[in-house]
Amino acid sequence: MRGGKFTNVPDSINWSVFKTLLPYLAEYKLRVFLALLCLIFAKVATIGLPFILKHIVDDLDGNKLQVIAAPIMLVVAYGVLRLALVLFGELRDTLFGRVTERTMRRVGLNVFKHLHHLDLDFHLNRQTGGLSRDMERGVSGISFVMRFMIFNIIPTLLEFAFVVVILLVNYGLSFALVILLAVISYVAYSVKATQWRTEFIREANIADSASNSRAIDSLLNYETVKYFGNETYEANRYDVELAKWEQAKRKNRLSLFTLNGGQALIIAAAMTAMMTLAALQVSAGSMTLGDFVLINAFTMQIFMPLNFLGFVYREIRGSLANIEQMFSLLTKKPQVEDLPNARQLIITKGEISFEQVGFFYQQQRDILKQISFKVKSGQKIAVVGGSGGGKSTLVKLLFRFYDVTAGRILIDEQDIRQVSQQSLRRAIGIVPQDTVLFNDTILENIRYGRPEASQAEIEHAIDLAHLRGFINSLPDGGQTVVGERGLKLSGGEKQRVAIARTILKKPAILVFDEATSSLDSYSEQQIMSAIKEVSKGITSLVIAHRLSTIVDADNILVIKEGQIVEQGNHRQLLALLGEYAALWQLQQKEN
Repeated sequence: MRGGKFTNVPDSINWSVFKTLLPYLAEYKLRVFLALLCLIFAKVATIGLPFILKHIVDDLDGNKLQVIAAPIMLVVAYGVLRLALVLFGELRDTLFGRVTERTMRRVGLNVFKHLHHLDLDFHLNRQTGGLSRDMERGVSGISFVMRFMIFNIIPTLLEFAFVVVILLVNYGLSFALVILLAVISYVAYSVKATQWRTEFIREANIADSASNSRAIDSLLNYETVKYFGNETYEANRYDVELAKWEQAKRKNRLSLFTLNGGQALIIAAAMTAMMTLAALQVSAGSMTLGDFVLINAFTMQIFMPLNFLGFVYREIRGSLANIEQMFSLLTKKPQVEDLPNARQLIITKGEISFEQVGFFYQQQRDILKQISFKVKSGQKIAVVGGSGGGKSTLVKLLFRFYDVTAGRILIDEQDIRQVSQQSLRRAIGIVPQDTVLFNDTILENIRYGRPEASQAEIEHAIDLAHLRGFINSLPDGGQTVVGERGLKLSGGEKQRVAIARTILKKPAILVFDEATSSLDSYSEQQIMSAIKEVSKGITSLVIAHRLSTIVDADNILVIKEGQIVEQGNHRQLLALLGEYAALWQLQQKEN
């Protein structure tokens, strides 16, 4: 992966992808078996058709015209075989379609679940547009590979082998040799030309992912684009990516023309040679007109799917690469994982202890240095300090988005690295600084805190978050859709939705990560009123920017450059005339 863009076409096919897909096929063994049985019957019908054609022509030829019954029966048999060929093909596709669809569903779900299992670092570095396009191409590739590999390539190769043997036994070495040489030449040319085209296909896929990422990134930041009036700038950037895509597709198209032209030349030469040999032998009397028709039918029967085989090979090559790219996501391991014997976090009091905690993103720069503090049951502890001091990192470590590089974090004397992440995060509720909502209704966004909650519990959470008046003022009430990332709501409205969602979760510990820093004074007062109400008697950790919001905290930690430089309550810290007092004076002047 380079900058979030993937090179989707490999220099060689990775056949191990099929081994990865086998467990999914095993779920429907009977369906797969019946589909293969239909495939065999369809191929038998395919091989039988030219022989019936031969006998029809021979019976209708010359003096045999007066014998009407035999050719009519053969024509009927020909029609029956044609019908059987279609019916077995349709039945095969119907049976195997369920297998393919279930496999696509299973794989897609596994990748989705795994992406949510990966750590924060992976998601901070990903590009959503490119990632979603890789998942889309990978799942679609499964359908193509499974259907065409099993029902086109393998049957075509089997049919080719049957035809060569039939021609060799019935008509001699020359016919079998022409077909054999033509097929070998066709396959060799297709493989060589497809390998040559690989770079063009790779360029097209990279350009496709890049343009898609650019479009999604720009649309997600729609408001920012509008604020700065950069619509033309964004359109030009998108057009640059589209121009790369256009150029790559043009190279791809021209190389495809070369490939198809060469394949058509080989097929035309082989069919001409076969028909010439057959015509000469018919003229010499060593072969009947029916034999001529049979050879013509077999030749067309071989080259029609073989011509399609060139397309299938190219697409399977690309599809396998797309599947491999998607499966490569499953090989990525999160940096934070549960221990094999991780137990459930048991909450008794809700006490939090940071003991000599150190942390760095890069070894050259420590973010936190020997941080130690304790939040007793029911206490409200606030953390303040300048930007970049490490305040929000404390929250990430508490939620175990990252593991500490030194020391340990305890909840009720349990090291959070020893318990499951799910039980840990279930015990903690958060109201973040930047609340992002799903593009759904207000009620569904609140319900997300605990999806199994009753309507009465949701209504109670709405009341506690002081959200009732706002919801009642909307024409659609709680059914109002909030828009992408909640952009239809104001900052204060989104924060109250976030508080209601957290209340519904019923956590033992509450975290407020600068929950009012971007709000106006009126909204801040409303949010603080709601926060005070819901946090009564609950252990609370507050990351604060505005000091006026934490004057009632039991203990205030002042962090500077990753270290606690002061701590105490509001009055004690003001009396110290240190960092906290300086911040307080500065904010009072601003107010």
